[in-house]
Amino acid sequence: MLIPSLDKIFTKKLTIHQLGDPALRETAQPIANVRDREIQQLIDEMLVTLKESKGVGLAAPQVGRSLQLIIIASHPNERYPNAPQMEPTAMINPKIISYSLETEKGWEGCLSVPMIRGLVPRYREIEVEYLDRQGDRQVTKLTDFVARIFQHEYDHLEGKVFLDRVETNLDLITEAEYHKLNK
Repeated sequence: MLIPSLDKIFTKKLTIHQLGDPALRETAQPIANVRDREIQQLIDEMLVTLKESKGVGLAAPQVGRSLQLIIIASHPNERYPNAPQMEPTAMINPKIISYSLETEKGWEGCLSVPMIRGLVPRYREIEVEYLDRQGDRQVTKLTDFVARIFQHEYDHLEGKVFLDRVETNLDLITEAEYHKLNK
């Protein structure tokens, strides 16, 4: 019989901070030691939190940690039925290296801004650099919905939420109205 590691036994869902909490408006700090036990535990807890919240992305500031850490985990779900499937990916100290000139507006929601959706312009394609959870440098191109998730989560590291990117209040709707649009 396999015995789970102690880290897995104690992995818990974290509280997601809501709009108005000052933690969401801070600029996140770089992570110096990716392999630090506390950072690895935070990654595990964020993965659990994201899965249980049925989200597609989560940034450390959303769980009250002002660190440059995001998780991207695109998958079809009730909130994003047409999302592509991908493995959850921890991205540490991420940066956007380049981006396309082409932008596209798309509907976004946020676990920290419940019940509201906004039509947000984002770059369609970006090239990003980050450290994976082993500390290895990764460079990859992201497109369309996954690029949108990255940009949304990256904004959290700069103390921004998607509402800051909406061009007009007319581009805001409730979650219920959003679901009517997608039927």
